[in-house]
Amino acid sequence: MQSNKFKEMSNEDLVKAKKSLRSITYALGIMLVVLIILNIFLLFKKGFSPMIFVPVALLPIVIINISSIKKMKAELKLRGI
Repeated sequence: MQSNKFKEMSNEDLVKAKKSLRSITYALGIMLVVLIILNIFLLFKKGFSPMIFVPVALLPIVIINISSIKKMKAELKLRGI
């Protein structure tokens, strides 16, 4: 279903969407790494906290975004861009 959406997009829209999704994914990934480091620090400092599960809960979003970026790259390669 998602690949059909990419096939319907124009070349410019697809390139723009890929760039924005890539930057959003990088930013989210960096924030997740920072959250993991802070949670490990807080785990040793104050003990268990439910905040430990926030990075784990947000990780599937990064995985889905990476998958979408790969599909966009494949569509751009198919178009010869």
